[in-house]
Amino acid sequence: MLRFTCTGARPEPYAAGPSLLLDLRIDEDSGQRVHAVALRTQIRIEPRGRTYTPEEEAKLTDLFGEPSRWGETLNPLQLTMVASTVQGFTGSTTVALPVPLTYDLDIAATKYFHGLSDAAADDSAADRGIPLLLLFSGSVFYAGPTGVQVGPVAWHEEATLRLPVSVWRAAMNEHFPGGAWVRVRRETLDALAAYRSERVIPSWDETFERLLKEAGS
Repeated sequence: MLRFTCTGARPEPYAAGPSLLLDLRIDEDSGQRVHAVALRTQIRIEPRGRTYTPEEEAKLTDLFGEPSRWGETLNPLQLTMVASTVQGFTGSTTVALPVPLTYDLDIAATKYFHGLSDAAADDSAADRGIPLLLLFSGSVFYAGPTGVQVGPVAWHEEATLRLPVSVWRAAMNEHFPGGAWVRVRRETLDALAAYRSERVIPSWDETFERLLKEAGS
């Protein structure tokens, strides 16, 4: 039987898009030679596993509703499902599990990440960070008495990780330094581009700032 432990995480600097690498330790205690593992990893955010500042609560209201209702609404969020292949080992091995990310704020997991503070003092506290739960399934190819045999990864196997918000933000900054990403309909973008062009506004930031000022006047 395989046991899994997530020992850390870091940004993947060479990926085509924002990505993390999770360090996953796999242990096999019987001494059998594991030839390979076809592994599926479901990664889930467990929002109840941390505390929130008033500022974070305000940013997460769109996602979970008013904080007074969080006892009912603070439910797990799906981050992603990752398929990977683990090479052969005996005893234990550590693999880097690639986790693709997105800055699409229409996705609940991204909206959750974006609403959290990565201030140094908060990020390192025991009750801070992003509480992740990793659930495993798949097939194990191992050495048996008559040759290679196949068995399932036990469904009850799981691992946890408290991902520092600063690590997620560093992964985003690899591709969107100092910025964010908002998805809009093409018609909306065309209208914004026309507004910007008519007024000869040099940047999108200034375009949005002017629109916000006009809306507030």
